[in-house]
Amino acid sequence: MKRNRNFIFTLIAVLMLFATTALAAEPDVVQANANKFGVWTLLPPLIAIILAFITKNVILSLFIGVFSGTFLIGLNDYSVFGAIFHGFLNIVNHVLGSLADPWNAGIILQCLTIGGLIALITKMGGAKAVAEALSKKAKSPTSTQIITWLLGLFVFFDDYANSLIVGPIMRPISDKMKISREKLAFVIDATAAPIAGIAVISTWVGYELSLIKEGYESIGQSVSAYNLFVETIPYRFYNILILIFIVFTALLLREFGPMLKAERRARTTGKLLADSAHPMASTETEELQPKEGTVLKVKNAVVPILVLIIGAFLGFYYDGYRAIMSDQEANAQIVALFNQHPVSFKVIQEFFGASDASIVLFQAALLASIVAIVMGVGQKIFTLGEALDTWVEGMKSLIITGVILLLAWSLSGVIKELGTAKFLVAVLSGNLPPFILPSIIFILAAIISFATGTSYGTMGILMPLTIPLAFALNPDHAYMVSAVSAVLTGAIFGDHCSPISDTTILSSMGSACDHIDHVKTQLYYALIVAAVAVLGGYIPVGLGAPIYLVLPIDIVLIGLIVRFVGKPIESEEVFE
Repeated sequence: MKRNRNFIFTLIAVLMLFATTALAAEPDVVQANANKFGVWTLLPPLIAIILAFITKNVILSLFIGVFSGTFLIGLNDYSVFGAIFHGFLNIVNHVLGSLADPWNAGIILQCLTIGGLIALITKMGGAKAVAEALSKKAKSPTSTQIITWLLGLFVFFDDYANSLIVGPIMRPISDKMKISREKLAFVIDATAAPIAGIAVISTWVGYELSLIKEGYESIGQSVSAYNLFVETIPYRFYNILILIFIVFTALLLREFGPMLKAERRARTTGKLLADSAHPMASTETEELQPKEGTVLKVKNAVVPILVLIIGAFLGFYYDGYRAIMSDQEANAQIVALFNQHPVSFKVIQEFFGASDASIVLFQAALLASIVAIVMGVGQKIFTLGEALDTWVEGMKSLIITGVILLLAWSLSGVIKELGTAKFLVAVLSGNLPPFILPSIIFILAAIISFATGTSYGTMGILMPLTIPLAFALNPDHAYMVSAVSAVLTGAIFGDHCSPISDTTILSSMGSACDHIDHVKTQLYYALIVAAVAVLGGYIPVGLGAPIYLVLPIDIVLIGLIVRFVGKPIESEEVFE
């Protein structure tokens, strides 16, 4: 495996030497590509997704998906053979462009640094101490899954941080309780973006508010974007129901589909992974285990993680403060509010939204790593040199994740340049009866985010189209709120399912699960919950049903599905 990693990075490094300026598609070029290639714009994401399931090799699948897109783009200027040659060369442009983006670079640095932090915590015995402490509370598969769920809700402020923190902490306990890595990955993934997307203070909310504000301005209305955002929360059917779904499966210990097979395998044979699985990066190596005789202390894990979380909160505030204060005229209201109430809820929310989450989380992880090193050296668990070696060793385990993220972002860039989203919008939109619009928007958002692997991009594409269209069909306020929520939650649903989504990748990594196995097992669950969100949520709401009746009924329906469709994990049935 190490040889393969070295080969991949050597290949990328050599190719980058020949890289030219990264591509930046103009809007008219994107529309022209969408018009020219039509249904062929779907080829890159389809190839990447299908190959990922067939080959179980995410890197190869993403690479070929990117190449198929650059080949199509090359056909604009070259013959078939010329497009093959230049398409191959342009892969480098997209990889380089992805790496050059400050946000993406911050995400990779954040992943590597948190990997190093986790290694330090493990080496100090902190992870083992936390596992032993939690194991006293987590005395069964049910309580273990509930604790994992609660930790996921606790790290509500960012989906990336959620995936990277909760998995490594809960993995030893989950393994002890014979919970499959697939189920652990699902719980982590389903409490990452779904909770961050509806949290009133998070790294998501500023972006969502800006889209809402701009959308309403396009129809000549000035609204409180934040108040409207809060109103959408009860209508975020997928986000709420997937969180509830986890609780029901944990309490009832019932599963269905591929997850049932995975859980029965883990319970009856003790195999946490399938025989053919290739788990993503794990820091659980002999080198990173605490030395014999090391006194296990919970604080060796709790203190660095608290530094990470508190540092992230303070970093979001300060970074957002700098961003807003850099243009005081455009943000006059926020500046005035800050001067009067610097720590008010509204100010905190605005500052969080304006911050650069990727850089802040990298900085917080770096600070937490320094604290962990000081603690370990102070307790004479390791020397400074050993601490740095441990930190680097932890980072190495996440290099493969960095490669996958770069290729996933490159595929997203190729898809954007081809105009895949514009083609889908043009095909699926049209004359619609008002009641069906929220459902169509949800499905369209899901398709685009699944194919592109980005919920942010999907929201940015659909929100400017959705608000004017919904207003033209039915200007009723509740109807407008449901349409806006359909964009936001549909994008999260598609992103949650997508094998090329960064949060899906990070969840596989955090749980040390085979990525494709994670995608396959959670897909059934996500689709079932999405079906309830549409049939039991957006259609009734579109017809005028009040949300205070619709949402409780949907929650009961989710419980009934788990109870009567799901089968007991620990049964007399023989595992196949």
